[in-house]
Amino acid sequence: MSTTPRLLLGPGPSNAHPRVLEAMAQPLLGHLDPAFLAIMEEVQGHLRTLFGTNNAMTLPLSATGSAGMEACLANLLEAGDEIVIGINGVFGERMCAVASRIGARVTRVEAEWGTALSDDAMIEAIARTKPRVVSFVHAETSTGVCQPVERIAGAAREHGAFVVLDCVTSLGGIPVTLDDWGIDAAYSGTQKCLSCPPGLSPVSFSPRAVEHVAARKTPVQSWFMDISLLAGYYGEERVYHHTAPISAIFALAEGLRLVNEEGMVAREARHRAAAAHLIERLGTMGFEPLVAATHRLPQLSTLRLPTTVTDAGEATVRRRLLEEHGIEVGGGLGKLAGQVWRVGLMGENAREASVDRLEAALRAVL
Repeated sequence: MSTTPRLLLGPGPSNAHPRVLEAMAQPLLGHLDPAFLAIMEEVQGHLRTLFGTNNAMTLPLSATGSAGMEACLANLLEAGDEIVIGINGVFGERMCAVASRIGARVTRVEAEWGTALSDDAMIEAIARTKPRVVSFVHAETSTGVCQPVERIAGAAREHGAFVVLDCVTSLGGIPVTLDDWGIDAAYSGTQKCLSCPPGLSPVSFSPRAVEHVAARKTPVQSWFMDISLLAGYYGEERVYHHTAPISAIFALAEGLRLVNEEGMVAREARHRAAAAHLIERLGTMGFEPLVAATHRLPQLSTLRLPTTVTDAGEATVRRRLLEEHGIEVGGGLGKLAGQVWRVGLMGENAREASVDRLEAALRAVL
């Protein structure tokens, strides 16, 4: 087995910056210590900037991105509510599973995996069902599709629906502008383009969403994720709700400082340059992008496999990359299993040098 430090080029986690790892090693503080609360306020402020929002209820939820999804849906939905969900990959399907467990009535709008949702199909479903919530994925991690947001979100708001957006793989890699788009609730994860350890889910709720939660007929199904309770800890009063993961928040604070130092314009350009280099270099080896260029995520490329890989066994090739060269890439999920690889160039790993190392390792293995 290779002794080289792992290069994590799968769909997440990504490699953390050394400053992030150093931040995690700081001595612990109490979760109500004024020094820690100052760091929490800094984190909340940076997240508002990154989410493109003025939402007061923007915070690092003490759980991973899937819990962020559940928090957004559980707060806005009650049993019997209508929801329209766009599905063009695994995480749209997961939204359906979460909403169904809440007891919502789900209208599915599906698109072929590797393509974007049809704006017109989503708008028709919204007009027909007049849902409480419309939910879809901005950056579908299972396929590498970047979904246009504006028309769907605008139609939802016109019909009085709340809009939930999955930003797990987009936040920190490409621009997110919740207020401009009219998004009521959004969630992400720290282990993707923010290059922090997994374990936190940045979430943001609009004032309209917060008001709705306060006026619910029934309590939020999850005590832990009830934003009316979380507001006591993350708001001005800082009342005990749970013990925050101190070291993880130290890490996130440093990761967000790195994002601010680079700036999102430069950061997006770096992600796009690395993705273009990946498509070019692996294209010479027969890998072809699944997603059309117009809807292709720069931070997560889904590549159809050449016969040199399928004949050798795609799982075998990925295992050899990991064991012999210390490089992780992701396999396909669901109906794409065995057909594609998902190559993440996220955060610190979005560099042409990452691509060059992957190409050299692939040529050695094949």
